[in-house]
Amino acid sequence: QVQLVESGGGLVQPGRSLRLSCEATGIDSSLYDMGWYRQAPGKQRELVAQIMSDGSTNYPDYPDSVKGRFTISRDNAKNTMYLQMNSLKPEDTAVYHCNARLQWSAGIDEYWGQGTQVTVSS
Repeated sequence: QVQLVESGGGLVQPGRSLRLSCEATGIDSSLYDMGWYRQAPGKQRELVAQIMSDGSTNYPDYPDSVKGRFTISRDNAKNTMYLQMNSLKPEDTAVYHCNARLQWSAGIDEYWGQGTQVTVSS
């Protein structure tokens, strides 16, 4: 059974940092392109950052609101992806979900985590 389990969310004050983790079980996540998405109340889910199976990221396509503050990384030995979030702002409040996606000859395998809540408030 494939699972993506996020952790590291919580309540923090503006300006502080959090590091989210997404641990994959049941798959070799090193083969997958992985990403972090977030969904704030009343808003559509948006892509925050992606890291490909070769280790490259989509930094130029990060939302402007997170550029320079958020960094995505992965540790294939631990089957885990991270999102380092610095200088957090109230508008970063959302449920953060991780995603793993593999496109192969017969189709696409895609998995989602259940999400972790991040609340930025004084």
